[in-house]
Amino acid sequence: MKNWAELLRFATVGLSGVAINMVTMIVLTLLGPDPEGAVLAIPASEFHVRWYHVFSFAAFLVANLWNFQLNRSWTFRSAGAWWREYRAFLAVGVLAQVLGLGLLTLLMHAHSPIALPRAIFDDSSFLLTRVYWAQLIMIGVVTPVSFLLNKFWTFRRPRRCSSPDPARAGSRRK
Repeated sequence: MKNWAELLRFATVGLSGVAINMVTMIVLTLLGPDPEGAVLAIPASEFHVRWYHVFSFAAFLVANLWNFQLNRSWTFRSAGAWWREYRAFLAVGVLAQVLGLGLLTLLMHAHSPIALPRAIFDDSSFLLTRVYWAQLIMIGVVTPVSFLLNKFWTFRRPRRCSSPDPARAGSRRK
């Protein structure tokens, strides 16, 4: 039952993190350059880092810190060292984000077999903006991976040293 309660709290924190992530993404896409514009050519390839990659990573960083603090204090009720846990949480998040950026690219790239169709997601309105839907889909796919890695690595209970139990040690004496 405890694991289900943790999962529910993690999901609640995650939903708030999705909101933070999406608000950040929306603000960046509205105020920044064209999300599909090239930022940097990837050497020895015909591909580029696009602004939507940069915006997605920035939104991830904001939401990651938000999620960490809430998960630390509420979901897993951790009392471990803040920076040590955050480094682990950030590492898990970066791993998930890198996987997610691959998915985001596939959802946005016109020649990808899983590209969001421009006929439907034509950017004509807020609800039909491809980059927003791609970001939401990416978050949905990487969240289960993030939960499992955080539960069993970042917020695992500190292990106690294996010193003998004094009560049991006394029963062995003759």
